[in-house]
Amino acid sequence: MNSRQAVAESPAATHTYTAQRYLSLDVLRGLTVALMVVVNTPGSWSTIYAPLRHAPWHGFTVTDLVFPAFLFAVGNAMSFSMRKFSIQPDSVFLQKVFKRAALIFLIGVLLRCFPFVAHAEGGGLELIDFSAVRIMGVLQRIALCYLVGALVVHYLKVKGAIIFSAVVLLGYWAALYFFGDQPAPYSLEGNAALKFDLLFFSPEILYKGYGIPFDPEGLLSTLPAAVNVVAGYLAGLFVQQRGNNTGTVWRLCLTGAVLAAVALVWDVVFPINKALWTSSYVVYSVALVILVLAMLMLVIEVLKYKKWVYFFEVFGKNPLFIFCMSILLVKTLSFIKVSDDTRLDSWIYQNWFLSWGQGEFASLMFALAYMLLLWLMGYWMDRRRIYIRV
Repeated sequence: MNSRQAVAESPAATHTYTAQRYLSLDVLRGLTVALMVVVNTPGSWSTIYAPLRHAPWHGFTVTDLVFPAFLFAVGNAMSFSMRKFSIQPDSVFLQKVFKRAALIFLIGVLLRCFPFVAHAEGGGLELIDFSAVRIMGVLQRIALCYLVGALVVHYLKVKGAIIFSAVVLLGYWAALYFFGDQPAPYSLEGNAALKFDLLFFSPEILYKGYGIPFDPEGLLSTLPAAVNVVAGYLAGLFVQQRGNNTGTVWRLCLTGAVLAAVALVWDVVFPINKALWTSSYVVYSVALVILVLAMLMLVIEVLKYKKWVYFFEVFGKNPLFIFCMSILLVKTLSFIKVSDDTRLDSWIYQNWFLSWGQGEFASLMFALAYMLLLWLMGYWMDRRRIYIRV
C-alpha cells in the first residue's frame, strides 16, 4: 500500500476529493462506512436496538442496507476510475483489476486470522489452526464483487451491464428455487447457496452464526451481490451525465420508488433475505440507496447545505483503511486479557459505559464512541493528506 500524498484509488474510493461536483457520492460512501462501524461493534451483542440487528432470516432492517450500500458506493467510484481504462490496453486493465481484487481478498483473509495466535488453556500463546479459518467474509465479497462488476462494465458497457444484471437476478432466483429443498427452497437448512458452498468448503470453516454452518458471504450469493456494484456504477454515470440538479434528484426518486415497488411485489414469491442475498433483496437495497443518494443530492447540491458533510467525508476518503482498522483494533482489544475471564474490550464496556447506562443504550454508546475514535484517526490522516490506496 502507498499512502503519502496519494489520492485514494481503492474500489471504494477512487476519484479526486477536491472535486466538489460529486460531493453527495462522497458523503454516501462516508455515511455507509460510519454505519458499518456502528453496527459491527456494539458494546454487547446481546443488547442491541432492533434496527441495528440484521433480520433473523427473511425480512429487512436498516442494518441490512449497510453492506449493499457499500457495494453500491464501490460501483459509484468505479464510474470515475474506469474512464482511464478505455484508452489503455486490456492487459493493463486486467492486471490492475485482478491485482486489486486479489489484494482486498487477501487482506480480508488476513484480518480473519489476526492476531494469528490464541491463548492456550494452560497459559501462554499458540498459533491458531489456519485450516479452520473461514475463507469468505465481507472484504472477500467486496473483492469478488468489484472484480465481476469491473469486468462487466468494461466489456459489456451500459446496455450489456443492464442485461447481465437482469439475467443474474432471474437466474439466481431459478437456481435457488429449483435446486433448493422443496417445499421450502429458501430455508436456512435447504437452500441451494449452502449446497453450492459445501461443494468447495468444509462445514467447519463456514460461518456458524445462524446455528448451523452457513455463510452469508458465500460463493453463489456473491453473484447477485455483484449487481449492487453494477447498479452503483450506472447511478454514478447517470449523475455525471445529468448533473447535480433538481431534475436528477426527481429522476433518482422515481427510479428508487419503482424499484422498491418491484422488490416488494417480488418479495411475495421470492423473499427479501440478506443472508441469501436474494434478487428481491438486491432490487430493494438498490432502490433504498438510490433514494438516500437523491436526498443527499437535494440537501447538498440543490439546497447547498454543506456545513455538516465533512464528518462523513473523513470516512469516505479512507474507507478501506478505516474499515480494516475497525476490525484490527476491536480484535486487539478482545485479545488482551485484563484477568483470566475478562478481555480489555469487555472491561472498557463494563467500566466506562455500563457504569452510567445500561442495556441497548450503553451498547449503542460504545459503538458510537468506537466510531468517533476511528473518525479521529481518519481526520488526522486527512489533515496530513494521507489517503491509503490498494
